[in-house]
Amino acid sequence: MTTPEVFERATLGPLTLRNRVIKAATFEGMTRGALVSDELIEFHRRHAAGGVGMTTVAYCAVAPEGRTERHQIWMRPEALPGLRRLTDAVHAEGAAVSAQIGHAGPVANGRSNRVPALAPSGSISPLSLQRVLAATPADIERITRAHADAALLAVEAGFDAVEIHMGHNYFTSAFLSPRLNRRRDGFGGSLANRAKVALGVARAVREAVGDRIAILAKLNMDDGVPGGLWLDESLQVARWLERDGGLDALELTAGSSLLNPMYLFRGDAPVREFAATFPRPQRLGVRLAGGRFLRSYPYREAYLLDSARQFRAAVKMPLVLLGGITGRATMDLAMAEGFAFVAMARALLREPGLVDRLREEPATRSLCVHCNKCMPTIYSGTRCVLA
Repeated sequence: MTTPEVFERATLGPLTLRNRVIKAATFEGMTRGALVSDELIEFHRRHAAGGVGMTTVAYCAVAPEGRTERHQIWMRPEALPGLRRLTDAVHAEGAAVSAQIGHAGPVANGRSNRVPALAPSGSISPLSLQRVLAATPADIERITRAHADAALLAVEAGFDAVEIHMGHNYFTSAFLSPRLNRRRDGFGGSLANRAKVALGVARAVREAVGDRIAILAKLNMDDGVPGGLWLDESLQVARWLERDGGLDALELTAGSSLLNPMYLFRGDAPVREFAATFPRPQRLGVRLAGGRFLRSYPYREAYLLDSARQFRAAVKMPLVLLGGITGRATMDLAMAEGFAFVAMARALLREPGLVDRLREEPATRSLCVHCNKCMPTIYSGTRCVLA
């Protein structure tokens, strides 16, 4: 079997991309009023102009209580004109554009949203220090339907794809987690029960949009926390998703935005920079205790590859490799290992034109130093502070 070339055209469901590089979803912090801004449009236009095959808009919540803070977009008719301007701008640069849709579940900020967050089981949020409510069966049905409605709105807005968020202990991911899902009904206990929400959401989205756009899902390989979802169970979920046939690709991720975010990001833990975003009375506490939440993990190229290989061996569907993709050699390795696409995030914040540079000069080295100081900028417009 011939190894694909990362810069050749590639099929993703009904979509053809100009290459196999995807700008991964990174919350942009540019959506005040929960609507598209000119800054958000320019953010994605730059990545499109820089050569990616597809850029991903993050985060498009399917319901108002499903946002990590109240200024995030939630998919409703009022958002449609801005979303259409965004997709038009990306298409004018020759790239495709995907909407990451999902519900933040226990990661949602009930204090900011002014409505309680929802999760498989009730708890106190370590993020907002507010009560998180256990979702009722009616909530689960409503949120599943809201994913389908959001996908339909994405079609109307001109998106080429949607990416269903099934990672980082957001709503669907939280149901998969034995640690966060302590239910005793048909949505808890066994993996088959805990996977019902993920499978139901994927089916609902496919039934709503058919083959008009590509459908991806961002799936946790493991949560990176004791008692959370681990590889053996996630592999089975991937097999079930493949069996159902609702997805065109899986993007493989890891970590918990609720309990261990640096497990995904790796590299330096920007505790001091995060502390600076808090009011002065809280700042010292964050600086002193923040290391317990923002743990430090060493960075290396393709740091999720070892886990992702197990998924490549378990399923035949197209897979997107994420995590430490910054150079041409890593991209070529991913292609040789059987991955259909690679996804980049922080390196493109540093250099939006990096993909074109890698295509023209394969020896190009990324300027990203993995300091992760971009992470706290989500509160003021996501960017590389060194650029």
